[in-house]
Amino acid sequence: MNVIRKSAKDAAIGVHVTEDPGSLDIFLQRGCAAVVWQRQTPPHIQTWLDGIDPEILPRCREIIPRDTVADFVADLCNMSGLPVGPQRNWLQQDIVGLADHFLRLIPANFLRLRLDVVTTNACRKFHIDAITARLLCTYRGPGTQYGVSADGNDPATVFTVQTGAAILLRGTLWPERPSSRLLHRSPPIEGTGETRLVLVLDPVVDPEAEI
Repeated sequence: MNVIRKSAKDAAIGVHVTEDPGSLDIFLQRGCAAVVWQRQTPPHIQTWLDGIDPEILPRCREIIPRDTVADFVADLCNMSGLPVGPQRNWLQQDIVGLADHFLRLIPANFLRLRLDVVTTNACRKFHIDAITARLLCTYRGPGTQYGVSADGNDPATVFTVQTGAAILLRGTLWPERPSSRLLHRSPPIEGTGETRLVLVLDPVVDPEAEI
């Protein structure tokens, strides 16, 4: 298969790209499969993130009450050993800000917050998640890849979300039917020496049902 890789600014059918967080509510409109919030990490922050020892990058997978995100992220960075300073403050505040934007769109009392440190080809197959909606932001390394599939096979054209940008994706549990044909995956990086730091946010209505 001849796969063409493009940047997310080129977008795809059903995918909207915006630089204005006030426009993220387009995600709720009929026929929208995803929204890319096109933004760039400040260069000095990106240099800091790229230079951190992967062993101390924060990582977690927890369901937390929506009003505890700031305290949870601060505690997580403390436990990971991430150096204290303005760069860490920026990262913490950015995660909290993304969570706030996400929960304004998709109201839920709880949030599943994941920070994944990826060095392999994890989730390299194109897929749709069995959730209502998800926010992904890659802080380090190449961003999420996506494309439209008419037959369930890999997309012929693959788009890559810019590092530091956020993408909102609908899952199979989104109430609109027919469901989106937009598939996504983590970019395969095994053997490249790269390390990705990826934030994943999912709304959770009933934490006990998730156990």
